[in-house]
Amino acid sequence: MTDANIAVGDHRDLLDIIDKLRSQGVSHYVDLPEIIVCGDQSAGKSSVLEAISRMPFPTKDGLCTRFATELVLRRSPNVNTKVSITPGESRFGEHKECLESWQPKASIDTGGLGAVTEEAMLVMADPTAAAGGTGGDFYDDILRIELTGPELPHLTMVDLPGLFRRGNKEQSDADVEIVRAMVERYMARPRSIILTVVSAQYEYVLQDVTLMAKRADPEGLRTMGLITKPDKLDVGSNMEASYVRLAQNMEEELRLGWHVLKNRKFEERNITSAERDAVESDFFSKGVWSSIDSSHCGVAALRTRLSAVLKDQILAQLPSLVQDVEDGIHDCDVKLKRLGPVRETRQQQLSYLLDISEEYTSLATQAVEGTYTSHRFFGNRNEIDKFCRRLRAVVQNRLREFADEMRRNGQSQYIVDSESENDGSREIRDSPRISRSEYVEGVASRLKFSKGRELPGLFNPLIVGDLFVAQCEPWGKITRLLVEDILEDAHRATREIVEHVTASDVAEGVLGIVRQGIEGLKVGLDVQVEELLESVKQHAITYNPQLTENVQRIQQDRHKHDVRQLIRKMFGQDTFDEPHKKISLNPIQLLKVADEGFEPDMERFGTALAVDYMEAYYKVALSRFIDDMSVLALENRLISKLPTLFRSSNFLEMTDQDVSHLAGETAESSLERKRLGAKREILKTGLQGLKSLHKRGNAVKSPKQDQEPREDSEKSSTMTPSWSVSVNSL
Repeated sequence: MTDANIAVGDHRDLLDIIDKLRSQGVSHYVDLPEIIVCGDQSAGKSSVLEAISRMPFPTKDGLCTRFATELVLRRSPNVNTKVSITPGESRFGEHKECLESWQPKASIDTGGLGAVTEEAMLVMADPTAAAGGTGGDFYDDILRIELTGPELPHLTMVDLPGLFRRGNKEQSDADVEIVRAMVERYMARPRSIILTVVSAQYEYVLQDVTLMAKRADPEGLRTMGLITKPDKLDVGSNMEASYVRLAQNMEEELRLGWHVLKNRKFEERNITSAERDAVESDFFSKGVWSSIDSSHCGVAALRTRLSAVLKDQILAQLPSLVQDVEDGIHDCDVKLKRLGPVRETRQQQLSYLLDISEEYTSLATQAVEGTYTSHRFFGNRNEIDKFCRRLRAVVQNRLREFADEMRRNGQSQYIVDSESENDGSREIRDSPRISRSEYVEGVASRLKFSKGRELPGLFNPLIVGDLFVAQCEPWGKITRLLVEDILEDAHRATREIVEHVTASDVAEGVLGIVRQGIEGLKVGLDVQVEELLESVKQHAITYNPQLTENVQRIQQDRHKHDVRQLIRKMFGQDTFDEPHKKISLNPIQLLKVADEGFEPDMERFGTALAVDYMEAYYKVALSRFIDDMSVLALENRLISKLPTLFRSSNFLEMTDQDVSHLAGETAESSLERKRLGAKREILKTGLQGLKSLHKRGNAVKSPKQDQEPREDSEKSSTMTPSWSVSVNSL
C-alpha cells in the first residue's frame, strides 16, 4: 500500500482490538487510548468530522448532543455502515440489554445521521419504552458509528458535545456546566489525545476549549490543535498573521502541533467530498497559508496525522494499559471475596456461616497463640496498621507495661533510705517519696495501738498485713486500667478478623455475636479481678522462701549503707572513690564504728523489722499478683476463649428468619456482586484482547518508522517507545 493514510493490516487490527475493548465496556473501568474531539458548538466540529468521514453530520447551531459519539473509520473495499449504542457504566439489567440490542429505525443513508442521533437520544432517555423517552438529560452511553469504505483511514475518534455559555430553547443554562464537566472528565483521562477545535473567527485564547485543554494537559504533551474557518479571516490582518503563527506551532507550542482545516461554506453545502477537498487544497496553495507545511493543512493530511498519532498512543500506552486491566481484575476479585457467595436460601446462608466460622476460629487462634501463619491477614512488621491483629504481641507488650507500672508506681509511698539519698534510682515515679526514718516513725505510732504480748523489740505480725494493704492501694486503679485496655484490644482484633472473613452486610451481625461473647467473658473477668484484688487485702500468707531472703537482703543492704556512711565520716568522702588507696586503721575506731551500727531503741528496732518484712512481702506479693492477673484473669477468663466466640452452635439452632437476618444479602449487595462480576468478565475478556495484540506486535512497525514528523522531535521520541518494550510480562 502506498497511500499514506492507509496503515498496514496490523495497524487496523491494533485499532480494532482497542475499539472492541471500548465496545465491550472496558473504557468504563480503564482509560483506553483515544482521540477526543472537543470544541465550542460554533467551532465547526461537525464539519471536521464530516470532512474526515465523508458522511454528513448534523450542523444545526444551538443544538447540543447529549452523549458522546464514537466514530470508527476503517479502510475496506466495501462501503458499510453500522450504528449501535455502548451502554454507560450506570446501565444494568434490562436497560443495558435494551441498549445493547438497539437498532435504529432510521437509516443514515436516507434519513442522515441527524435522524439516527435523535432516535438514539430518545432510546437512551427510556430504553424499555417502545417509542423511547422524551430526552432532555445527558447520558454516559456512547453512540457508536462504524463506517468502512475504500477512501477512509484507519481511525477512531470520540466526538463530545459542543461547549456553550448560555441556554436556549434546546438547552438550559444548567446544561452548560453538565457539558463542561463531561468534556473535562474525558480530557482528564491520561491516555486521551485531546483534539482541540478552535474557530479562526475568534481569538483562540478566548475560546473555552483551549483553557480546559491547558488545565488537563499543562505541558501540551497529548494535545493537538485544529484551526477551522481560516477563510473567515481578513486577508493581511493581524488576526490572520496570528493564526498562521499558531498553525506553525509558534504561538502556543504543542508536542503534536497544530493543523488547519477549511470548512464548507453555506453555498458549498451540496458539493461532493472530492470537490470540497479540491476547494480546500486551492485555498491553502495561496496567500500566507501557503507558507504552512502541507502536512499540516487540509483533511487528507489530517487523516494521516490523526491515524498515526492514535497508533503511536496505543503502542506507547500498551504496557501501562495491561497493568491497569490486571489491577482492575484484582480489585474485582478482592471486592467479590468481600461480598461473599450468593446467599439466597437457608442452606446457602448456613454454608456461608460455617465457612466464616472456620475462618474466624483459625485466625483468632493464630492471633491468640502468636503463630501468625496467615501473613496476608497479619501483615509483616512494616505494616503498622495491621499490628493490632497480632493480639498475642499486643497483650504481651501491654502486660510488660503493666508489670513495669506496678513495680514503679504500685506503692502508695516510695520508701528511700534517707531524704538526701536517691536510693540509686533514676526512674520517674508517681508515688510520693518518703524517707525510711520518717516512715518508721509513722509505723511506730501505729504499733502503739496494736500491742499484744510480744516482747520488746518484736512486733504484732498483723501489722505487716496492715502496712502491706495500705502500701498496695494503687494496684486497683492500675489493674482496672489494664483490663480496659486488654478488652479494647480484644474488641479491635476480633473486629478486624470478622471484617476480614465476612461480607460487609454480614459483618455487623457477626460482630454483634462476638461482642456479646466478649461482654459475657468480661463478667467473669471482672469477678476474677475483684477476687484477686480482694485477696490482697486478706491476711498476708506466703510460703515463698524469697520472703526471708528479701528480708535479709534489705537488712544487709541497709547495714552496708550505714557502715559506708560511717567510714566516709571517719576517713573522708573520697575513701570509696580510690579503692586502691591505703589508709591507716585504728582497731578501737573500727569497734566504735561497729557499735554505731546497732539500734539501741528496742521499740524502734521492732518497728524497723516490721517495715523490713512488709517490704519483703510486698515484693513477693507483687510478683504473684502480676502473674495471677496475667494467667488466672486475662488468659483464662478472656484471651484463650476468644477463638470460641463464633462457633456453629451460635447459628445452627437459629430460626430461618434469624439466619436470613444474619447471613442473607441485601438487594444492594446482590446488585453489586452482579456489577462486579460483569466488570470482571469485561476486563478478563479485554486482557485476552491485549494479549492477542501482543502476539501480533512483532508484525507491527515501530511507531518511529510510521509516525508523521513532530514539531518537537525530542519530546516525541521520549514519549513514544518502540513496540519491542511492550507487554513482555504477558
